[in-house]
Amino acid sequence: MPRPVPRAARDRWAGLLPTTVPPPADRARLAALPEPARRWLEHAVPPGTPAWTTAEVVMTGQLRLGGRWRPFRARQLLAPGRGFVWTARTRVLGLPVTGFDAWGPEGGELRWRVLGLVPVVTGRGADVDRSAAGRLAGESVTVPTACLGAVWSAGPDPDTAVLSWDLGGQREDCTLRVDPGGRLTELRMQRWGDPDGTGFARRSFGAAFAGEVVAGGVRLPARLRAGWDRGTARQDGGEFFLARIQGVVLR
Repeated sequence: MPRPVPRAARDRWAGLLPTTVPPPADRARLAALPEPARRWLEHAVPPGTPAWTTAEVVMTGQLRLGGRWRPFRARQLLAPGRGFVWTARTRVLGLPVTGFDAWGPEGGELRWRVLGLVPVVTGRGADVDRSAAGRLAGESVTVPTACLGAVWSAGPDPDTAVLSWDLGGQREDCTLRVDPGGRLTELRMQRWGDPDGTGFARRSFGAAFAGEVVAGGVRLPARLRAGWDRGTARQDGGEFFLARIQGVVLR
């Protein structure tokens, strides 16, 4: 069973939940999209699918922390264009570490504790805001129906398209790669971050996707691996997140 949302994140979580049942997705928007984006969304969003705006996702996987891969279990609420809360549990030195990452109208926030008591990672401020906004932009592909309302432009080659969001006054661009059958295979972007401790800046970031799950009539990637330096010679060393989707509820 998914773990409860941490008390400190409950208001954020509640604020992202939709209050109405959506109408069918407006597939007429597909005609104006770059061909790879249209190919992906025609595959992912069958006719008659509701225009879901939010996904609640349960996932398991591994995080690279302190140079070691550590198993985790997480629950996330994701509302493209509005915010997310990602709450997870892992272990470091045999001790449970729990907490959340988030972005929304209140800005970005990190809050992680050992044994639920001792703070180990906390963060707020402009750099956290910008990095978390980039994360939300990239993870928006988890709700393809919401991506129908994003800004789209042509990508750098025939199998790519650029998905853009205006988040907190910052434009976040994500280049998506789509295979001939319409499956999403890769995302690359320049995300704000400081992965090597040399200072915050726009850094290469991305994810690879594999497999599919179906939720609410929508086809979603089932597995992903993500990290910094995507598309560079340092890609393997920058990878820090491996996940498998265990369940999705679209709203």
